[in-house]
Amino acid sequence: MFESLILILDATLRVSAPLILAALAGLFSERSGIVNIALEGKMLSGAFAAAAMTSVTGSVWLGLLAAIGVAVCLSLIHGFASITHRGDQIVSGVAINMLAVGLTVTLGRFWFGLGGQTPALVDSERFLPITLPGADAVADVPVLGLVYSELLSGHNVLVYLALALVPACWWVVFKTRFGLRLRAAGENPHAVDTAGISVAWLRYRALIVAGILTGIAGAYLSTAHSAGFVPNMSAGKGFIALAALIFGKWRPVPVLFGCLLFGFLDAIAIRLQGAELPIVGEIPVQAIEVLPYVLTVLLLAGFIGRAVGPKAVGQPYVKSR
Repeated sequence: MFESLILILDATLRVSAPLILAALAGLFSERSGIVNIALEGKMLSGAFAAAAMTSVTGSVWLGLLAAIGVAVCLSLIHGFASITHRGDQIVSGVAINMLAVGLTVTLGRFWFGLGGQTPALVDSERFLPITLPGADAVADVPVLGLVYSELLSGHNVLVYLALALVPACWWVVFKTRFGLRLRAAGENPHAVDTAGISVAWLRYRALIVAGILTGIAGAYLSTAHSAGFVPNMSAGKGFIALAALIFGKWRPVPVLFGCLLFGFLDAIAIRLQGAELPIVGEIPVQAIEVLPYVLTVLLLAGFIGRAVGPKAVGQPYVKSR
C-alpha cells in the first residue's frame, strides 16, 4: 500500500507540472490587473510549436524556445488588445483560445499531413527523466529509499523547474521592487501612475512573464509528458490552472497545493481505470476521465471560502489627466 501511494504521488508531480507553470503565469498577469483566460490557448500553441520545431530540427531545446516565443507573441497580442486598446480582457482571451485550437490543427495538417498531429518524437528529442545521484543504490532501502528513488528521482528537468519556480515567484512577487509595483498595479493603478511608473509597461512585462511560463508548460505537454502534439492536448488544463489560482487566492504556495490537488485526483483516476466495484462492476472509462474535473470543482467550491482577487483585475486602466 505504501508503494502504491508513492507511485500515485510520483504521478501527481508529473501531472501537476504544467498546471503549476500555467497557474504561476496567471498569478503574474492577474496580480498586474490583467485577466488571463487565454492560458489554455497559450499552452496549446506552445505545445504545438515545441513539437513542430523539435520534429524539424531534432533539438528539444529549440522546441522549448519556439514554444516560449509563440506564447509570448500571443501574450503581446493579448496585451495589445486589452492594455493598449483597453478592450475586454475576457473577449481577448477567448479569441486567443479559439485561434489556438483552430490554428494548431490547420498548421499541423498543412505541414505534416497527419490529421493535425506532429510526427512522433524519439527519446533524443524529448525531455527524459533524470536519475538523481545515488537513487539506484538506495532503491532497496525501506521507506526512505523508495521515496528518494521513485518520488524525488526520475522526473524530467521541466518538473523540477516547475517546483523550483514556486519559491522563486514568491520571492519576486513579495520581496522585490518589481513585485511590489506589480501588486500595486493590480490593486490601485492610479497610485502607481501617480508615482511616475508606467502601468501599461508593468502589465506588459507581467504578460511577457506569463507567456514564458505558459510556453514552458506547453513544451512540457508535447516533449516531456508526451512524444508529440495531438489536437487539443491541453484538455482544459489552462482552465484548471485558473481554478487553482483562485483556490490559492493568488499566492504561489497555496496555488501549488491547488495544482497538486488536481494532479493527485488525476493520478487516482488513472489508477482506477479497469477497477471493478462490488455493485456497479467495472467503472466506465469516461467516468474515470471526468472524475478529476468533477472532484476538483466540488472541492474548490466546498473548501475555498471567499476568494477576493486584486481590486483592479479586469479593468482597463485609463490614465488620469
